[in-house]
Amino acid sequence: MKIAVKMLGCPKNDVDAEVMIYLLKEAGHEITTDPAQAEAIIVNTCGFIKDAKDESVDAILEMAQYKKDGRCRRLIVTGCLSQRYNKKLFDALPEVDLMIGVNDYDRIVSLVEGTVADGRVLMCNQDPSSPFIPGRVVSTPKHYAYLKIAEGCSNRCAYCAIPDIRGPYRSRGEKSILDEAAILAQQGVLELVLVAQDTTRYGMDLGDGCAITGLLEKLTKVDGIARVRLLYCYPELITDELLELVSGNDRICSYLDIPLQHIDDGILKAMNRRSDERQIRNLIEKIRSRYEIALRTTFIVGFPSEGEAEFYKLLDFVKEARFDNMGAFIFSPEEGTPAYRMKPRVLAKAAKARHHEIMMAQQAISGEILSSKVGSTCSAIADSMTDGLLVCRSCGQAPDIDGVIYVDGSDVSNVGKILNIKITGASEYDLRGIVL
Repeated sequence: MKIAVKMLGCPKNDVDAEVMIYLLKEAGHEITTDPAQAEAIIVNTCGFIKDAKDESVDAILEMAQYKKDGRCRRLIVTGCLSQRYNKKLFDALPEVDLMIGVNDYDRIVSLVEGTVADGRVLMCNQDPSSPFIPGRVVSTPKHYAYLKIAEGCSNRCAYCAIPDIRGPYRSRGEKSILDEAAILAQQGVLELVLVAQDTTRYGMDLGDGCAITGLLEKLTKVDGIARVRLLYCYPELITDELLELVSGNDRICSYLDIPLQHIDDGILKAMNRRSDERQIRNLIEKIRSRYEIALRTTFIVGFPSEGEAEFYKLLDFVKEARFDNMGAFIFSPEEGTPAYRMKPRVLAKAAKARHHEIMMAQQAISGEILSSKVGSTCSAIADSMTDGLLVCRSCGQAPDIDGVIYVDGSDVSNVGKILNIKITGASEYDLRGIVL
């Protein structure tokens, strides 16, 4: 069959879709980027917050039109949304022929091939012990790839449904990760972006001495890998050893993504976070005073009981800490989580205003930080070419979530290469440069 795959959600979800594509191709099916030509369409959904859920449902309904106007005979829904709402969602969407959860990807081929004969099928296995599947067809530009090092989460933050969707935290075996890294390197990947719900927790559940620091060191020794990047580092597990490694190993990006979520102790406690204000401030101060590491973080505004005092405390912290990159989200009450019933709720209008205010503050900070880089040089990987400009990223810029460097006077032959760039200009979130 010709099969189209629509990928939604985070990089961890994208890796799942890449695994499904690999299994389908190995079974002899053809993957197409044109849903109008596809005989089967897979929508790999996200079910994390309301906006993501709405986007997923819209995508399902959009793809369902190809059953009327295209060649599609089988509409398949996979991912977090189907795992979370399975029967309720299946009953609400009669257009869907097959719905499977996050623990059933190893059966994607037999399920897709059997859909027509079996009629509509709902398959959402609740057992999270399905094996890691090493094969993938990378959907990112060929010179970088996300590498999932663990599945699930055991942190149980009050606002998050991921532990119920994905199960408890389960580290992947170190050999499996290193083997996949070697395969990716052979395919031309230069940059590995490590992802999990909490990368700093890697190995703690294995009981064999594996840890994120040891894994990082071994990944940097994989032939062909030029740099390794860490995302989703929880603050309470960032050790001096990890900081020394990230700062001192030239094959590890001097970059940490640390989702802090808030700074007020009362809000952090209500969120069931494990760090408090003192620990967070000490960590940021340590990093700033000892290391040259670019910092990204995320915050939630409008969490239940967040008053003006708590919000402005957070805003002041953002202005003090001056993160290189920052994202903020408006609290989304998710069914089944402790925060869903928490009171008092922040009015939607107030939460939206807070989100705007904190993002405007960060925009100014980002602009100032980037302006200070004009005249400097850096090493950057070229991701693509657009409108005659080479789009590059330094070690301080992660793909898809951070800004980029637009490079003049280059050509498409440099895509996928690591270049020496001189910074010639800056805007609020992006840089401009030339190849040296």
